[in-house]
Amino acid sequence: MSLKLPIYMDYNATTPVDQRVVEAMLPYFTEHFGNAASLDHEFGSVAQEAVTRARQQIAELISAKADDIIFTSGATESDNIALFGIAESYADKGDHIITSAIEHKAILDTAQHLEQLGKSVTYLPVDQYGQVNPEAVRQVITPRTVLISIMAANNEIGTVTALKEIGAIAQEHNVIFHTDGAQYVGHLPLDVSELKIDLLSISAHKMYGPKGIGALYIRPTNPPLKVAPVIYGGGHERGVRSGTLNVPAIVGFGVAATLCQEELPTEEPRLRNLTLRMFAEISEAVKGVELNGHPTQRLPHNLNLSFKGIRSKPFIKALKNIAISAGSACNAASTKPSHVVSALGFDEERAYSSLRYSLGRYTTEEEVDYAISTTIKMTKLLKQFF
Repeated sequence: MSLKLPIYMDYNATTPVDQRVVEAMLPYFTEHFGNAASLDHEFGSVAQEAVTRARQQIAELISAKADDIIFTSGATESDNIALFGIAESYADKGDHIITSAIEHKAILDTAQHLEQLGKSVTYLPVDQYGQVNPEAVRQVITPRTVLISIMAANNEIGTVTALKEIGAIAQEHNVIFHTDGAQYVGHLPLDVSELKIDLLSISAHKMYGPKGIGALYIRPTNPPLKVAPVIYGGGHERGVRSGTLNVPAIVGFGVAATLCQEELPTEEPRLRNLTLRMFAEISEAVKGVELNGHPTQRLPHNLNLSFKGIRSKPFIKALKNIAISAGSACNAASTKPSHVVSALGFDEERAYSSLRYSLGRYTTEEEVDYAISTTIKMTKLLKQFF
């Protein structure tokens, strides 16, 4: 099999939709096109059954119940609902939110807007590996704290958070715990009950499903968690997120979740071995290569490297046959260094020289070989000019 160029190594930005997912979705565009809320006839009932099935499939992936899943347009909306919804519903209890300095912009921008509305937000620092110290979370909790929002895994450097410890601290202090799981769910095992997660944001397009569909898991509690809506009209999704359900995308989301659950036991070690091999071979051949993120507590498919003396933007252009990034897709047009790598405490040069390789289901050994050899070759060439 000949290598087809360019090769795709930006799976943290988005994943291709699995063909099996596409095939499952197609009938719901033309044949089973009913509105899932129109239950007076068969067309609506068939759509509703498909939505119920998908809700169960997604719930099983995170060891939850189907009724705990609220459909949204993606993790960004789920994050917004979690922060705005809790801040509004629990305003009588408190006005303090805890998050971290390396969150996705969907969290950071929302938190900053909440500050403009009078809320108090603590942005916890991270260590050199990008991890939040659970004890630091405990120390900043006040009687006015209503929400802790710490991402499950970082989208740029791949570091995985100590969710279980933070979840236990949140529960101990009767504070709601939300985590942005967009990069984590489908790539590592996750049990919401074991980790004591109250709210979890999920995105389909990060796990081989379609774009424009996501979910918010809401833990069933007594009394129930109160999450104020940010979209009004119709009372869909338990009144949390109104709007006609995108049935084809929801069907695809459900199938994607099942496929991830089935393939995770083999895909996780395969991808981890590939990223480990990439780092070992590149760092052996090129001086000054540094790994960004935790060496072991990390996503299996993420590899974020800094190449001393080389800026990432010209490097990406030089590696034109490899689709990689300098960080988050949401910040790709920015000329500023990554806020994530900058938060690790290193100098600005390291942040400006960071590259993210992210592998996935369709990444082959041959593609990895090409990426390694091309990276080594171009690094040595660019070092002559920088």
